[in-house]
Amino acid sequence: MVKIVKGGEVYAPIKLGKKDILIVNGRIIAIEDSITVSELSPEIIDARDKIVCPGFIDQHVHITGGGGQFGFASFIPELFAGDLLAVGTTTVLGLLGTDGFVKELSTLYSKTKALDETGVTAYMLTSFYGLPEKTLCGSVAEDLIFIDKVIGCKLAISDDRSSFPTQHEILRLINQIRLGGFTSGKGGILHIHLGALESRIDDLLAIAEKFPTLISYISPTHCSRTQKLFSDSIKVAKAGGMIDISTGGTTFTNPHKAVKMALDEGVPLDNMTFSSDGRGGVKRENPATGEITYTPAPLDLNLKEMVNLVRNNILPLEDALRLITTNPAKNMKIKRKGTLRPGFDADMVILNEQLEIDQVISMGIIRVNNRVS
Repeated sequence: MVKIVKGGEVYAPIKLGKKDILIVNGRIIAIEDSITVSELSPEIIDARDKIVCPGFIDQHVHITGGGGQFGFASFIPELFAGDLLAVGTTTVLGLLGTDGFVKELSTLYSKTKALDETGVTAYMLTSFYGLPEKTLCGSVAEDLIFIDKVIGCKLAISDDRSSFPTQHEILRLINQIRLGGFTSGKGGILHIHLGALESRIDDLLAIAEKFPTLISYISPTHCSRTQKLFSDSIKVAKAGGMIDISTGGTTFTNPHKAVKMALDEGVPLDNMTFSSDGRGGVKRENPATGEITYTPAPLDLNLKEMVNLVRNNILPLEDALRLITTNPAKNMKIKRKGTLRPGFDADMVILNEQLEIDQVISMGIIRVNNRVS
């Protein structure tokens, strides 16, 4: 299967200018000013007057659906590959939320494999909010070693729905992730849901200070839930850690404004990511009527907030793209993703001049085509 993406303005996400991209069997083989391989009868994908960038990576999605906090009727249904591809997401990290009982790890694994088979590269986290941790093989380390799709573990802190883990328990999980990551070659992350309690991230700051070599294994998310929490998260990022800003769910300010605040405080751009919290349950209360609704968090806000960074002159496109391409790939420690480069997977999004999705390609196959013929 030979294809050439022809004549697009390529952002890898570094701006490369007008280039052709040669794809063979789902991998990028070459990126050149002009590529011609007429003897192989390639399929030509016309990208003239378009922007070509890496497929987006969303590192926090409830792929089997979140919810369940208000009875069985509040469970959010699972998503499908087309839901992710429609918003440009070609790589996803699936996880459980508050519920690790009705929503099982075995179901999460099955969904991860199903997404893989239908056009989205998918990974998963073992366990859920609470302790003791839930696993498939008996321990977090064994899940990383023996389960192909497991790249880390989920935990919640500073949340009234969490199990209130101690600093020692957090360190024990990091130890399991390191051991499993060493053996499997996956690296490993402890992806930590942050709630709004006043304890915030005191334990994470203490761990970062006492054991600075462990900071690359800590992946806090929902960092902009409150202003105080975000201020503490900035300390983690300035110490070399990665902080994740949720584009869906609860946040004290618009996500693109949070990025600007962090940059103004001296946080390196390489230490920030966006994630959607897609298909998590979002509670809303009408202040006038008191009516409570519980709806799925949308999947398209990573793209919208990335565009807001550009339109508000906070970052140029090549830098704004990093929050949903190279940076989450680095945080997840996954290979051949997040960059347009020979040897990498042919995952890419073709945008029009308004930064709207024109086409989505994953593993070299056009999965979404919004062009009007």
